[in-house]
Amino acid sequence: MEIELFTDPACPFAFSAEPIRQRLRWHYGDQLTWKLTMIVLTLEPGEAEKLAAGAPGLQRKYGMPIDPAPYPRASSSEPACRAVVAARLNAPGREAPLLRRLRVRRMNGGLLDDPELIGAAADDIGLDPSALTSSPAVDEALREDIARARSPLPAARALAHKLGGPRAERRYTAPSYVLAGEVAIPGFNPVEAYETAIANLDPSLTRRPSPTSVTELLGAFEDEPLATAEIVAVMQRGEPEVRTELARHAQPIPAGADCYWRL
Repeated sequence: MEIELFTDPACPFAFSAEPIRQRLRWHYGDQLTWKLTMIVLTLEPGEAEKLAAGAPGLQRKYGMPIDPAPYPRASSSEPACRAVVAARLNAPGREAPLLRRLRVRRMNGGLLDDPELIGAAADDIGLDPSALTSSPAVDEALREDIARARSPLPAARALAHKLGGPRAERRYTAPSYVLAGEVAIPGFNPVEAYETAIANLDPSLTRRPSPTSVTELLGAFEDEPLATAEIVAVMQRGEPEVRTELARHAQPIPAGADCYWRL
């Protein structure tokens, strides 16, 4: 089943929803394919300034490794969104790892219009930064993403409170999901909303139970260190118990107000 994910690397709401997405990835694995569509939130007046204020409330509520301090200045997410689209075209399969690293660096206080940050994110995943060079094809694909994000399905429009943008041009908020091209679930939602939709669309999909240990989970995500909040969400155990197990078997990578973990 394909899930189209409308998102933006600058959005702290989308980043705070990653524990839910990682849980879906664990339960369904390769039965789900993810199509990334970039919203480019900062095209709208005032959005860059709002994002520059930081997200201390979201960090406290959802626990992802977000630096709660304000950013040094307002910045555009368009260069980073263009880089993700370029990876999709020039290095298929690498766009998701690149988006992850752009998010990690952004939420640790970086600016997404900084070419050095984008190049460092590419280096993080072993991707030649030249693959992210803009071109007419990349620019056209990004314009298509922007247009798709601003053309919500009728079901999403019926949930207008879950959409964003000006009244004249409503758009998906980050994150928003469209499953199998037909079921729209806009905005931040609990994992049960997605699992119910998945089961209705294809009840034949196999659901893997929760991992039995943090080593099992981190081993399955060995190329992608997970945040504490993501591990707790997938493990479905209390945070103190999970942190105790992590301290015994994993290495912390401090970031923002918490950390990521790897074996």
